[in-house]
Amino acid sequence: MAGVSVDEAMRRAVELAARGLGTTSPNPVVGCVLLDAAGQVVGEGFHAYTGGPHAEIVALAQAGERARGGTAVVTLEPCDHTGRTGPCSTALVRAGVDRVVIAVPDPNPLATGGAATLRAAGVQVDTGVRAYEAEAGNIAWLTSMRRGWPYVIWKFAATLDGRSAAADGTSMWITSEAARMDVHALRGTVDAVLAGVGTVLVDDPRLTARNLRDGTLAIRQPLRVVVDSAGRTPADARVRDGAARTWIATAAEVGAGPDGRVDLPALLAELHRRGVRAALLEGGPKLAGAFLAAGLVDKIVGYVAPRLLGAGPTALLDAGVTTIAEAIDLEFIDVTQVGPDLRITALPRKREG
Repeated sequence: MAGVSVDEAMRRAVELAARGLGTTSPNPVVGCVLLDAAGQVVGEGFHAYTGGPHAEIVALAQAGERARGGTAVVTLEPCDHTGRTGPCSTALVRAGVDRVVIAVPDPNPLATGGAATLRAAGVQVDTGVRAYEAEAGNIAWLTSMRRGWPYVIWKFAATLDGRSAAADGTSMWITSEAARMDVHALRGTVDAVLAGVGTVLVDDPRLTARNLRDGTLAIRQPLRVVVDSAGRTPADARVRDGAARTWIATAAEVGAGPDGRVDLPALLAELHRRGVRAALLEGGPKLAGAFLAAGLVDKIVGYVAPRLLGAGPTALLDAGVTTIAEAIDLEFIDVTQVGPDLRITALPRKREG
């Protein structure tokens, strides 16, 4: 039987890594495929949950002695430190693998160095195979670790003419149940959900990840963050119901920007310190505008309903744009129909200079 190429094995490792999305943070998602000396797959693994065995350890356990003389194909550089688990670099050396193929180097200064340890032990190390796919699948963690604040996704729901509510303020429901279920699945992949106090006062959202069919809560809940400069969140607000952890982020605690409101870079730095690697920005056209104006949004997920209102609040307020030349240009990376609605995923384009 013909063996599997390293490229094919890395593609499979990227698929495996995706299974850990939403359950591994603040650790990365990682996938690993082990090939024996003949190129046959003898072990597979992915990092499934925080504190659990790393992808390489799971794959090595499956392979046993068949790993000796083989190749480990892994989406992220094997860790070189002892935390809740031991270093994967050492485990690979002890297993007797001859070669390790890495897609992306580890930017975490506490864990990096695995490639050097492997080379020092005489293991052949190759890097960069399917790096683009591996990077995309782990983009939130990698981005967060490289710069020191979370990867921010702005999510909004609007009619085709950009309205988030009718003129009388009603907004239930702009989009379909299918789109709302999709949003709850999205919440399940992040570490924190952010909303402005204005949204809390008007809509009193729960900001939890739920199964809309029966109302049950997901096992893992993101941190609920209310950006509340003056501490106006009511004591009986649903974000205080105990269903998930909640942080009311005030200017007094976080620090204030020039406008007297919560300093957003300081807020993100504190969230990163608390282990948040991916944050979903929901609720509040003013807050969304402030994040966009500050260049703090990494990805946009918009749910657009096939409806028209012609009047009413818009999904976005002042984002620092006063003329067409200052418009925030986007790159559409996906357009998918979800029920009757469209889910549009876009990346803000970096401005020159």
